[in-house]
Amino acid sequence: MLLPDGYSDVPAGRIAAVVTHLEMTARPPRRHDPPGVWRLRRVERPALDWYRDLYRRVGEEWLWFSRARMSDATLAALNHAPGVEVHALSADGSDEGLLELDFREPGQCELVFFGVSSKLIGTGAGRYLMNRALELAWRNDVVRVWVHTCTFDHPSALAFYQRSGFRPFRRQIEVADDPRLDGTAPRDVARHVPVIE
Repeated sequence: MLLPDGYSDVPAGRIAAVVTHLEMTARPPRRHDPPGVWRLRRVERPALDWYRDLYRRVGEEWLWFSRARMSDATLAALNHAPGVEVHALSADGSDEGLLELDFREPGQCELVFFGVSSKLIGTGAGRYLMNRALELAWRNDVVRVWVHTCTFDHPSALAFYQRSGFRPFRRQIEVADDPRLDGTAPRDVARHVPVIE
């Protein structure tokens, strides 16, 4: 269903974001790594407590809530599925970045989750993580890599993806229950998105 031109009400207790889907259909030129000491490691069959903690620290400020609302069984089935890879970016002995790749669709790779904790924003760690993400995504018989971002994300996210070689191809509106009102996320996060009860 298409939304009508003009304003559309979002009910109290709900949030709405403009989601932009981006893709690349050829391997981009390799970009230089920024100076810094980071390490990316694959986490085989990630423990749920570990995953939920890192997911929260990376995404809570940007209202990542989909995995936080999943049952343990659903989350484990997804993160342990063949073709899904979870990677952690480590800095100073602590996991501070999350990269999740989904190769389940033949010839494609989705960057499902990509981000660094507030500790690393602005340090160059995001560029380092994207360089590794693209190396991993394009290593097999992949013809398309895609990602999505939304207006809840860091204000530089969309431009960052475009500088990395992604091209927008689709835009959608996502409406959901505000995770700050049901306890999925703390009430004081994501101040750039007002709570309306």
